[in-house]
Amino acid sequence: MSGFSLTQAIRRAVSIRPDAVAVIDGEQAFTWRQFADRVSRLAGAFLDLGVQPGDRIVLLALNSHRTLECFYAAMQAGGVIVPLNHRLGQGEIVAQANDCSPAVVLLGPDFADLAGVLEMDPDGSRRALIHCAAGSAPAGFLAYEDLVANHQPVADTGRCGDDLACLLYTSGTTSAAKGVMLSHANFCANTANVVPELGMTEETVHLHHGPLFHVASAARLFSTTHVAGTHVFLPRFAAGQVIAEIARTGVTHATFVPTMFRMLLDEPALRTADLSSLRYVSYGSAAMPEPLLREFMAALPQARLLQSYGMTELSPVVTILGWRDHLPDAAAGGRLRSAGRPAMLAEVAVVDGEDQPVPAGTHGEVIARGPMVMQGYWNRPDLTAEALRGGWMHTGDIGYFDEAGYLYVVDRLKDMIITGGENVWSQEVENALAAHPAVAQCAVIGRPDPHWGEAVHAVINLREGMAATESELIAHCRGLIAHYKCPRSIDIRERPMPLSGANKILKSELRAELAAAAG
Repeated sequence: MSGFSLTQAIRRAVSIRPDAVAVIDGEQAFTWRQFADRVSRLAGAFLDLGVQPGDRIVLLALNSHRTLECFYAAMQAGGVIVPLNHRLGQGEIVAQANDCSPAVVLLGPDFADLAGVLEMDPDGSRRALIHCAAGSAPAGFLAYEDLVANHQPVADTGRCGDDLACLLYTSGTTSAAKGVMLSHANFCANTANVVPELGMTEETVHLHHGPLFHVASAARLFSTTHVAGTHVFLPRFAAGQVIAEIARTGVTHATFVPTMFRMLLDEPALRTADLSSLRYVSYGSAAMPEPLLREFMAALPQARLLQSYGMTELSPVVTILGWRDHLPDAAAGGRLRSAGRPAMLAEVAVVDGEDQPVPAGTHGEVIARGPMVMQGYWNRPDLTAEALRGGWMHTGDIGYFDEAGYLYVVDRLKDMIITGGENVWSQEVENALAAHPAVAQCAVIGRPDPHWGEAVHAVINLREGMAATESELIAHCRGLIAHYKCPRSIDIRERPMPLSGANKILKSELRAELAAAAG
């Protein structure tokens, strides 16, 4: 074996901490020695099922110790793990499974009813189905624990370097679904970028509550294993359960998106639980309103906060706003609105429409290159060539660098609003709205306007027990940002925001709702 390998990390963990706890899942716990044995036996089962080097193994299940085993066993058997988004519709799930043509499909008990539509490949071949749960399996399935118990451990097949490790789909629509090909070397580069910044060591106890079809959650599986820390699993994010699990298992590291910050802050248990073990909290995946961030920092003063910026195609991190930049002196200068500086192995630039670098302070598209950049899009050489033109990953984000080398991401290209010929960055407006004490969550989009081209439109959830009117919120914004940037209309709604599987607000759905209302 030559090149960086994700499975090598298990062997290292066994060599240095064989009897230390590797995984905690409810009342179950496994040492590194036990975990490695289970992974190796499951890899043997995959090989007996005919998995060949590079074959895809689909996983559709909520988080558990078994999902972690599936990730590593797939790679140890020479395969490529494909965790699918269980929040998609059946047609979307089937389309993505057919796109990657898996040899094996693992279904958690919550998704076993999809067996009938996932069992057959379009070419007529039958896929092996495994029931990813304890106990006996339904008809047509192989039982997971029987496979582990009845197979002998097998040696690592030796996949490494640019060999594919994961295939992660970035879109929830069947027509535009893109499978991002990420290699062993890609994820190892991400580990090298984040471990020093996050202070991760063998004493790390990392909580995994986010969906593993999201790259930020999947990547933390690898970095925690690389340091031989301890994995703690919850099936999914639920604020009360997250708080209880941190207190119960002594979690030291966790990562959240902005909507989760709000949910945690609104959970009464946050103010009474013993969360003293929590030392590092990272956040990302969506724009973080500064008022929300400051509220969270005040609620958990013992935790060091960090922001990471990137995308699935970057494995995922390319810039980090470190915990020192969250301290009062640095934060007072507006640094909390930054996405940080390039990670150790990343090169990041801001360019104009001709891909030429622009001066500090000038807006342009954020691009990146380095060993964390994807291998390409599955079966889409056209999209790969467009995204990776010139050897740089083009993120589609608009940002700028300041004179100190800090990146500020102001919007997605597709989310920028052009009103009366002026560019309005939705994140700036969202930051202003979030500063109002009654606003719990907000999203800003463009509304078609016959005079201005687009008008700024906001969708808002208010905090429980608080009130605010449209005119009051617009007046609040006018005290903080230019008038042309302020919302011209606001939808104050009681129903929750539409969220993606990674708990990001889905602006595409908000735009669709707005269009439907307009007729």
